[in-house]
Amino acid sequence: MKHDNAIYLSRAVEPAIRECMSQFPAVLVTGPRQAGKSTLLRHVLKSHRYVSLDDPSVRLLAERDPALFLSANQPPIVIDEIQYAPMLLSYIKMHIDEHRTERGLFALTGSQLFPLMQGVSESLAGRIALFTLYPFSADELQADSASVAGKPLDSDLPAMMTRGFYPELVANPIINAERWFESYVGTYLERDVRNIRKVGDLGRFREFLALLAARAGGLLNLSEIGKECGITQPTAKDWISVLETTCVVYILRPWHRNITKRVTKSPKLYFVDTGLLCHLLGIESGDRLLKSPDAGRIFENMVVMEALKRKSATTGRVNLFYYRTAAGVEVDLIVERGNRLSGCEIKFGKTPRPDWMSNFSHAARDIPFARKIILSAQNQPLPLAPDIIAQNWRSGLTDIFI
Repeated sequence: MKHDNAIYLSRAVEPAIRECMSQFPAVLVTGPRQAGKSTLLRHVLKSHRYVSLDDPSVRLLAERDPALFLSANQPPIVIDEIQYAPMLLSYIKMHIDEHRTERGLFALTGSQLFPLMQGVSESLAGRIALFTLYPFSADELQADSASVAGKPLDSDLPAMMTRGFYPELVANPIINAERWFESYVGTYLERDVRNIRKVGDLGRFREFLALLAARAGGLLNLSEIGKECGITQPTAKDWISVLETTCVVYILRPWHRNITKRVTKSPKLYFVDTGLLCHLLGIESGDRLLKSPDAGRIFENMVVMEALKRKSATTGRVNLFYYRTAAGVEVDLIVERGNRLSGCEIKFGKTPRPDWMSNFSHAARDIPFARKIILSAQNQPLPLAPDIIAQNWRSGLTDIFI
């Protein structure tokens, strides 16, 4: 498909957004910067007016006179980066309440999740449908026969992980990924980090980000990271909140029968995009990734994020967890869909081994798995035990989310 003289790749969430625009007065699409939020809405809602609060003059009007702004920009309208003028939300609520029978009036985007969601919950609760858009998923790329870094999907898995899934890098394979990510991080630090927490020492924050990259896929120990970075644990907690708020990192909670203990036990940390993770680790190519001791956890990071992307485009209740005992027995990913639990071990290899199953036997004593899957880089499914199958990571996740 073509859109604004550029290639447009369909997103899995499109049908749900169209449906909700016919049911709700407004929708909100959040997610990281450059994930394609405005492009998505401009494609899905071609008849809507579009205005971006990234434009300083437009933002100034919205801040100084929200009523005049809405008068000059009548719905149906897409308002991009709504977090820059949160006072607009109250005026949007008033407009919606004055036009109670109308649907699809406002489509909003935002890149700073927690502050924005607080404003939405206060002003638009019950009036708005919420979506999170991440960089492209493998399903979306496969559906459009797209390529990453100029190569067919999954034909060069290390190169795909290194370049990542941000739309700009997918659509334009000639772009130098290292320069793009360097610019992305610089812009992110100057705009989002300063806006949310007024962080004074951006250099120290950048160091904090690098320390997290070195621990991606592992347990999050803020005390240890804060000490290494030279900041207090409360500051480290605050900075993690910033990164989670802006969808740079994802926190995976542990599974436990006792819901309270899910909150108190240590979570695991992942980066929303493996391209950014590889950039922070200094991994510039697929060849470098294959030689890196971090290859396995980068692959795990990608698979966990693929599960999260599928979750965001899936209707119904879906939760993601990991499982770990005090003795160190761990199952990398648990997908809870309704009352059905699927356990996933994630292995960066093409030749399944018997020891890949060992953690399942321990975890199964505590967790009533409906299925147990090894998600790996192999091509064909291979039964390893009567109730355990090794599958390609993409087809395995697809089976779980069917």
